[in-house]
Parts: sequence; structure tokens; C-alpha cells
Amino acid sequence: MAAETSTRTLIAPSEMNRRVGRRLYRVVLTLTLVGFTIAFIFPLYWMVSGAFKSSSELARPTPTLVPRSLHLETYSQALSSAGLGHYFLNTLLLVVGAWLFQLVIDVSAAYALSKLRPRFGNVVLGMMLATLLLPVSALLVPTYLTVVDVPIFHLNLINTPFAIWLPSAANAFNIFILKRFFDQIPGELLDSAKIDGAGTLRVLVSVVLPLSRPVLAVVSIFAVVGVWKDFLWPLLVLPDPSNQPITVALNRLANDMPANQLLAGMVIASIPLLVVFLIFQRHIIAGLTAGSLKG
Repeated sequence: MAAETSTRTLIAPSEMNRRVGRRLYRVVLTLTLVGFTIAFIFPLYWMVSGAFKSSSELARPTPTLVPRSLHLETYSQALSSAGLGHYFLNTLLLVVGAWLFQLVIDVSAAYALSKLRPRFGNVVLGMMLATLLLPVSALLVPTYLTVVDVPIFHLNLINTPFAIWLPSAANAFNIFILKRFFDQIPGELLDSAKIDGAGTLRVLVSVVLPLSRPVLAVVSIFAVVGVWKDFLWPLLVLPDPSNQPITVALNRLANDMPANQLLAGMVIASIPLLVVFLIFQRHIIAGLTAGSLKG
């Protein structure tokens, strides 16, 4: 009895023991789940179904939930006539490069802060985490000025992929996640590798990284999604239309494209992110909650 009273729940156990209470709970739970599902799924359905409609059907004052006739050629027309295939490849280039830069820089920084423990390492980590408190808009101007004239090297990175790759590599959130995971790796494993003659880099590559595959998957997903869906930063640093990703290109071509082709382009731009999420959603939870190693 004491164990039952000490556990607090949204609905009292006495109410759940009643038939009316159980039925009411199931009805409310079902309606809540259905409501949230519709709120999240309906925009996706409207986008996909709108791409199959004709331009005249989309322009009707009374919208139709189901296309009256399927126009499968809309996707091929969006890729060919609007040139979205080229912008899709641009996006892939930016995503792959940003992913590689993030892995190399963030893993190195997290490993140094966690295992090498440099002087003032906690201060550096605190300053990194402090940047998460700032709104993105507050960092646009200083980051843009840095990209226009890189300190020391005095390089202008505008209209180059490095304008996307380098700023995205310095990700304080990813560094924090990686460091928290590296902290859980027993020091005895690293000491054993050092006794066998492994250097600092060899320990990182041969010992730490193989144990860190769950969190590396999480960081990779965040890197891919962050760059793929970004709009404002590529718009600022990639003014040349031939270098722009598909998110910026769709906004620029919106006034000249038929509505159904525009929706088809949005579907094409959304498919990779949906596929990544559906395949790796378990890795996201596993990597964020991984806090210990099993012997």
C-alpha cells in the first residue's frame, strides 16, 4: 500500500480500476495521439498530394484532399526544367563536406577536452557552451565577417563550399555530446593501449572511435540534417545561383515555377531527411542516452 501511494501518476490508480475511468483514459489517449499525428502528418500529405495535382487543380478556390488525376511527370519536370537535379547535387556536396569537417574537428576537440585535459580546458568548454545561449541571428554578422576575411589568412570564402563547411564544423553541442561519451570510457583501456606503444592519435583511432559508434551516428545525423535544411546561411554566403543548395534554389525559383512543380521540388528536398530519420531514429536515442560501457 505504501508503494502504491508513493507513486504519483496523472490518473489515480483507483480511477483506472473503474471501467468508466479506463474507457475515458483510452478515449483521451487515442484522441490525443490521433490529433498529434494529424498535425504532423497532414502538412507532409498536403505537400506530396499537391505535387501530383495539376496546376489548375491547385489554383481552385476549393482545395481537394485527393488529387482528381495523378500527374507523375511533375517530378521529372521539376528535375529537368527547373534544374533541381543540379541543386540537389550541390546540397549533397555541402552535406558530405560539412559532415567530414564536423567529425574531424568535433571529435578532436572533444577527445582533447575529455582525455588530454589541457590547462583551462573547462574554461574553453564553458565558453563553447555559452555560445548555445546566443540566438543564431546574433552570430550571423560576426560569422559572415569572418568568412569574408578569414583572420590571419585573409581569405574570402564567399561562393565557396568552405563558407558552409568551416562554420558548421565548430558545433558546441556536438562537442559536448562527444565529450560526455568520451568521459565514460575507462582510462584503463587508454593506458593499456599506451603501454603497448600506441600514441595519442593511435589511441583515438583504434580504441576510442570503435567504442563511440553510437554517439558518432548521432553527431553524423545532426550534421547532415543541420546543413541540409539550412536556408539563411547558404543564402548569405552563396549568392551565385550555380552554387546554391536546393533549399535556396527553391525559394529563388518559386515565382517562376508552377505550383505543382514547386511542391514536387519540396518533396525531393525532404525525402533524404525523412529517410535518414526513419532509418536512424533508434541511433539518436541510443547515442544520446549512452552513458556507460558494458564489459
